[in-house]
Amino acid sequence: MPARKEVDGSASVPAFYGSELRWKREEAGLTLQATVEGSYYAVSYLSEIERGMRRMPGDLAAHIDRVLKTDGFFERRCEDVRKARRVGHADYFARALEAEKQAKSIEEWYPGLVPGLLQTAAYARVMVLATHPLASDEEVQERVTARLARARLFEENHKTPMYWSVLHESVLRDPLLPPEEMAEQLECIAALGRRRRIVPQILPRNSAPHALMLGSVTAMTFPDAPPLIYIESAYSGDTIDDPALVEKYRRSYDLLRAAALSPAASLSMIEATAEDFRNGKQAD
Repeated sequence: MPARKEVDGSASVPAFYGSELRWKREEAGLTLQATVEGSYYAVSYLSEIERGMRRMPGDLAAHIDRVLKTDGFFERRCEDVRKARRVGHADYFARALEAEKQAKSIEEWYPGLVPGLLQTAAYARVMVLATHPLASDEEVQERVTARLARARLFEENHKTPMYWSVLHESVLRDPLLPPEEMAEQLECIAALGRRRRIVPQILPRNSAPHALMLGSVTAMTFPDAPPLIYIESAYSGDTIDDPALVEKYRRSYDLLRAAALSPAASLSMIEATAEDFRNGKQAD
């Protein structure tokens, strides 16, 4: 048996949890495959938990406690890991936050707003203050920093998921920021599009009524798990994995995307609007 590698739990709760899991599994003489056998999860899923990269679902934790005879330890402690991961984020966003890090594809629609993954610091600050008007400067900065950290998905050295976002034209025409800051926000989106890290589309204001007019939708797929839908309002959010509901949201999103301008036309519109803001012109 190899020597036990101690991990500073105060520095990395997920890493400490994963290290404990790996230690107990190896102590029991079980492979990853043998440990997940009888559950609904893949070997790769458990491996990423052991490396501190993925959250532990409650049902898998209960399964592992039975297999490893750990008296409920991993089921009791998995909530601690979830709390550690969501600093700066709402509790209800925890599952979606973890999911987007593992997603093979992410498709988003936020009526009238720039999605969180695409927001600049100025835009994120406006949104945080709008929903938390009494927050301290420290709390606001913590939330802004946490939101910006999500955009690491688009870094060149990261395995970027296929990201597709439909933006309503009002995002361009009804700015939430002063001209210079709005130009910076739109240029950020355009730059990601030009670097082929994302695919943005614009839904025109005169588009026909559609099923997703009343709320935001994020659709995610994964290499080793079923697809997931995340819906959100001002102070709540919910993840949906029921296959029938996922299919309904998926169909509605596809129809929405079909009604939007082409990616090339959308990118040109975003860049032209950013230039107008740079030149002090209000978009028509």
